[in-house]
Amino acid sequence: MPLSGEAIRMMNYVDDVAVTLRRILALVPTLTPEERKRVSEYLTQAKPGVETVQTALQSK
Repeated sequence: MPLSGEAIRMMNYVDDVAVTLRRILALVPTLTPEERKRVSEYLTQAKPGVETVQTALQSK
C-alpha cells in the first residue's frame, strides 16, 4: 500500500529531527559540564517528547 503525502511529510519531519540531534551531538564536546546539564534538563522538559509521539503513533 503506498504512503499518503501526509505520511511522507511526517517521515521528512523525523529526518529533520534526526539531523538536528546529530548537530546537537556534534556540539556536546564544546560545552562545559554546567552547560551540558542545562541543555540536558531543557531537552528533558521539551514537550511533546519522543515518547509522547511514539505512543500516539502506536495507539491508533
